[in-house]
Amino acid sequence: MIKSVYIHIPFCDDICSYCDFCKVYYNSKIVDNYLEVLKKEIDKYYNGEVVNTIYIGGGTPSALNSSQLEKLFHILKKIKCNYDEYTIECNIESITLDKLILFKKYGINRISIGIQTLNDKLLKFLNRKHNKNEVFEKIKMVKKYFRNINIDLMYAIPNQTIDDLKQDLEYILSLDVSHISTYSLILEKHTKLYNERIRYIDEDLDFAMYNLINKKLHHYNHYEISNFAKKGYESKHNLTYWNNQEYYGFGLGASGYINNIRYDNTRNLTKYLKGYFRKEEHLVTFNEKVENTFILGFRKISGISIIQFNRQYHFDLLNLDIIKKLILENNLIVENNYIKIKPDKLYIENDILWQFLDIDYKSLMLNCKKK
Repeated sequence: MIKSVYIHIPFCDDICSYCDFCKVYYNSKIVDNYLEVLKKEIDKYYNGEVVNTIYIGGGTPSALNSSQLEKLFHILKKIKCNYDEYTIECNIESITLDKLILFKKYGINRISIGIQTLNDKLLKFLNRKHNKNEVFEKIKMVKKYFRNINIDLMYAIPNQTIDDLKQDLEYILSLDVSHISTYSLILEKHTKLYNERIRYIDEDLDFAMYNLINKKLHHYNHYEISNFAKKGYESKHNLTYWNNQEYYGFGLGASGYINNIRYDNTRNLTKYLKGYFRKEEHLVTFNEKVENTFILGFRKISGISIIQFNRQYHFDLLNLDIIKKLILENNLIVENNYIKIKPDKLYIENDILWQFLDIDYKSLMLNCKKK
């Protein structure tokens, strides 16, 4: 059952020094052309299902002017949605009163805002164009129209101290928003920071920062490795991904998972504007589906439902050798019919998850059933 739709708007007024997402500089004429082609892509692939969530990401969707945003919302009216969650990403500097009113008019009920840090020196390093004071002003404005607000916090930034992060967290807590996403800086290829050979911070400092975040945000529900929410404000859209459910992805560089096929759209804007949408399609095998269930599901703090897994795959999850091994090693624990990564092992989550790769689950399950 298809749960969600992701829409990619790749345009930005400025390019952040760490960003490897599919993005291009804003150009009004190209945006107009892009929206026309986006409509054609949706018309071509969308099959009329009712979905629970729509997420407009980027890039910087809020970089579009009001008439372009209105055109985008008209295009998206084609998608049948019960509006459990309708999110748009914004940057602080492109939030305006007119745009907030427009968002409200067209059913947006969740705003996700890229803040990253409130330290002006670090903002400059990341090539972000807002400042601390502007964050407080704009969040106050947004809260007049929306309750469901996410902000992104980045940490492990070169030259960032533990005190810098502590100050960021205190500022963010004072904003009193419903959802906080935290990200350790990754130096991706083809980004300005990577090309300048910037180095990662010390591992011990990274770990200390991770622990500080968990401690400071303890009043929030830590429901996914990088996400914290007030009760009832967990991201329904992102849970679609973590629950390994199907979703549409439309737009330049978007990815989707439909009818057991995972696909990636082209990242080449020229090709996209000519109507060449999908770059790759891949039929997901049984082994890959089980693998994805583990890799994605164990990102959730609650872990994976044993009952749901057994019902979906007709197999007792606890009979898998890899599960037995990780329980024995005290990396996984069983609690309330869920299996999850032990809380004190979440920081080394990747060291645990890689062990679920390249396993012949189909054969293992068949062999166990024969015994």
